[in-house]
Amino acid sequence: MGAAKKEASALLAPGQKDYTARMNELTPPVVVLDKSQMADNIGAVARVMANFGLSELRLVSPRDGWPQERAWATASGADWVLDGVKVFDSVAEAIADLHTVFATTARPRETRQPVRTPRESARILYDDTASGLKTGLLFGGERAGLETGDIALCAGITTIPIDPKHHSLNLAQAVAINAYEWRTLILDAPPPRFREGEPPAANDLLLGMYEHLEAELDNGGFFYPPEKKRSMSQNLRVMLGRAAFTEQEVATMRGAIHALAKGRGRVLAKLAAEKAAEEAKKGE
Repeated sequence: MGAAKKEASALLAPGQKDYTARMNELTPPVVVLDKSQMADNIGAVARVMANFGLSELRLVSPRDGWPQERAWATASGADWVLDGVKVFDSVAEAIADLHTVFATTARPRETRQPVRTPRESARILYDDTASGLKTGLLFGGERAGLETGDIALCAGITTIPIDPKHHSLNLAQAVAINAYEWRTLILDAPPPRFREGEPPAANDLLLGMYEHLEAELDNGGFFYPPEKKRSMSQNLRVMLGRAAFTEQEVATMRGAIHALAKGRGRVLAKLAAEKAAEEAKKGE
């Protein structure tokens, strides 16, 4: 370690040093190339992977087999990437041990999966990797791209936002853009957001739950005196918001509100019927 690096390290608090060490130990996403056609392109991919700290390359049914000597010639010294290449017969086999994989394609197809930019996808891969999950990026062949069935095996689609007037990127360029976004997170990102359970529900679902609850509470006379209704509603929303409800929890909560309101209606109807019966007896 050089003198400058030693000085910088000495300035870090113990917790910061531990965090920096953990970030350096993160396993980068695996790069999977499906049915790649040219050895030159495989070598170019290895080169950009090495530029941005990615090291594991997997090939699915490369057209000309593997190894291909020309790949080493175009890798510009990134031999360790090519030396470690693993070859598979199918995309399913190549990504079998990975938890989060994004299919990189300019054509989302008909799979109705979430579509993200490389930056958005990199953030998810970064967070999942920090949580101990294995991640990857899948790229299609130079001509045909990815098959819909293989895209469906992935957690989502990554599409590079290029100008529609000229949407031609070669394979190595596509890998480089995604690898760059990963690298910027490793160097500059705040601590990762560790995945714990289901994500919170969207704000429109939460608002619907709040309004549903407040309407039933209003019917039950909860907001008293009336001039305090606004502050009481705000307090309820803050309290419930801290729970970070998931979509399922919102649905459960609204079901409970509905059941309570329906039950109260039955009680009120029963009391009204009993009162009417008593009045009828008095009138006899």
